[in-house]
Amino acid sequence: MNILENAVSVGGPAALFPDDRNGIEHLDWSNIGQAFPIKQRRAYLNNASIGALSQPVVAAVNRFMEDVRDNGRNAYPEWCRYAEETIKARIGRLIGAHRDEIAYVKNTTEGLVNVANGFPWRDGDNLILPDIEYPSNVYCWMKLAARGVTIRWVKNRNGRILVDDIRRLMDDRTRLVSLSAVQFSNGFRQDLEATSNLCHERGVYLNLDAIQWAGSLELDVEKLGIHFLSVGGHKWMLAPIGTGFFYCRKSVLGLLDPPSVGYHSVDSTEDHMHYMLEYRPTAARFEEALANFTGIWGLDAAVRIQLALTPARIESHILTLTDYACEALLRKGYQIVSSRNPGEASGNLSFKHSGHDAQELSQRLRDAGVDLAVRGGNLRISPTYYNDSDEIDRLIEALPS
Repeated sequence: MNILENAVSVGGPAALFPDDRNGIEHLDWSNIGQAFPIKQRRAYLNNASIGALSQPVVAAVNRFMEDVRDNGRNAYPEWCRYAEETIKARIGRLIGAHRDEIAYVKNTTEGLVNVANGFPWRDGDNLILPDIEYPSNVYCWMKLAARGVTIRWVKNRNGRILVDDIRRLMDDRTRLVSLSAVQFSNGFRQDLEATSNLCHERGVYLNLDAIQWAGSLELDVEKLGIHFLSVGGHKWMLAPIGTGFFYCRKSVLGLLDPPSVGYHSVDSTEDHMHYMLEYRPTAARFEEALANFTGIWGLDAAVRIQLALTPARIESHILTLTDYACEALLRKGYQIVSSRNPGEASGNLSFKHSGHDAQELSQRLRDAGVDLAVRGGNLRISPTYYNDSDEIDRLIEALPS
């Protein structure tokens, strides 16, 4: 019997699945900043590295831990049901997917490895990869050389990855394009529609590292025709470290052979010794063992906040802040490294000054209570929905001319 079908009665289900959602329903654009204690201490503009946690996210994590403390394993079937049905449905709403196309992962890399090691490669195949990718979207593909698979590198053009350059690299042995939806080093925003159209036109699969997109920009994977997508929760999602999700389009679910297989990869039952290797009919087949329910409860709270604020308004708010920062930085003599062309801007804004070292500036800012990152020798800010123009002003004021 499937454990999700078991009825459960424990001492505190209302505490585990509260209607008040830890106050999330009271949050809106007028008070969202109050949910983030870090705003009382710092101008935190480094959400593309590790996002700050809100009070509701921390409360959700604590709520789950308290349930285990007080009830042990008694609510386990309900945890499984809630995570599989309710939380995945909310994640699906956020990215335009069905819950059955979602699997939990502990980071972006795990999702990328699902594709790299699960794809039916043939000796002589090739894949296309930009030459400025984060290492997570490089090493898993380099390892395929032992299977006769080669990488065709797209050379960036001043930090931009052009669809026409991808097209020129394709041949009849190109099986997959894997790239970051937003580049970590400079914030370049890929034209996903044009990239996806090209892949479908040429019969090539599209795999996205979307950790720098999800949570900051609107996304509809169904409409765009994305095949695979991986997101870690600890950046723009503002969720606990060790959480994330992997999207596998329903039409290509059977294409991947799950690289890690365990008792959760099959229809879980209480009969642990039936030994029938029949994969679950959903993306949950990529979850080989007990999920990180503690972190998933926090991820759920983070997703709920974003759905309440709406992805469209979050994107608008973030781009407004980065536009505001661009103008102020230029007035102060800084050079904007990130593309600000229409459709290419994101929440990551990189900049530099010819007369100042980036690392020294970063330390100066940290001492002044302003946090950002240094990537590729440039300073990078990544404001999100809880940030405001006052924090941008604080950054500008702390920077030397």
